[in-house]
Amino acid sequence: MADHEMTRSDGAVDVIDITDKARMAASATESATEEDIVSSGDESMAATEADEQVNEATEADEPPQLGAPSLAAALEALLLLSEEPLTPLSLAELVGRPVQDVEQQLHELADEYREQHRGFELRNTDSGWRFYTAAECRELVTRFVTDGRQAKLSQAALETLAIVAYRQPVTRSQVGAVRGVNPDGVLKTLVARGLITETITEGMAAEFTTTPYFLDRMGMASLAELPPIADHLPNLDNLDELLD
Repeated sequence: MADHEMTRSDGAVDVIDITDKARMAASATESATEEDIVSSGDESMAATEADEQVNEATEADEPPQLGAPSLAAALEALLLLSEEPLTPLSLAELVGRPVQDVEQQLHELADEYREQHRGFELRNTDSGWRFYTAAECRELVTRFVTDGRQAKLSQAALETLAIVAYRQPVTRSQVGAVRGVNPDGVLKTLVARGLITETITEGMAAEFTTTPYFLDRMGMASLAELPPIADHLPNLDNLDELLD
């Protein structure tokens, strides 16, 4: 009887040991699973942050929107708008494209205009690229300029011509500071009439001076014969202050 009870007691002990071991194993498995979940979550967050950083870097590297139907159209618009020749570098910065691509497109446009015998040309000068009337239209342009000289100058043209005559050489911005309006159109008219000429120096703003034809029309031998400005332009006594 004692031996039987002992056997039962030993069996109970074995059952308890097995149960405890099973519980410990299950607990260890749950702990490992939780660690795996946490580790997986951390890795997922790290991967997401890395993707966001890559996306931000990619967006920062993307060029700005062109704002035109094509690179050619963008370059044409800028060249028409600019008062001065534009270098490939400055154009590349404005359109957000490589300088090499801009230079190639400029040459292609210049060739295209020549092949189509357009009335204007795209030329590369020391100061940059700019539109000019075509050499094949020289006779027509000369006739236009000659005929235009017979017409009377507007009040705006006379005022602009006076500023150039008394302050030459003078830039567009200086003329605009005196007149308070954009003088580009009037200056082009005076250049077309042959009364003033435009001089472009690399790295500097274009400057305007009068021509010998201006002196002929004024009946003067030199600019020294111009009358005192104060006697004829009372509102421009402080011209130096306005231009500085």
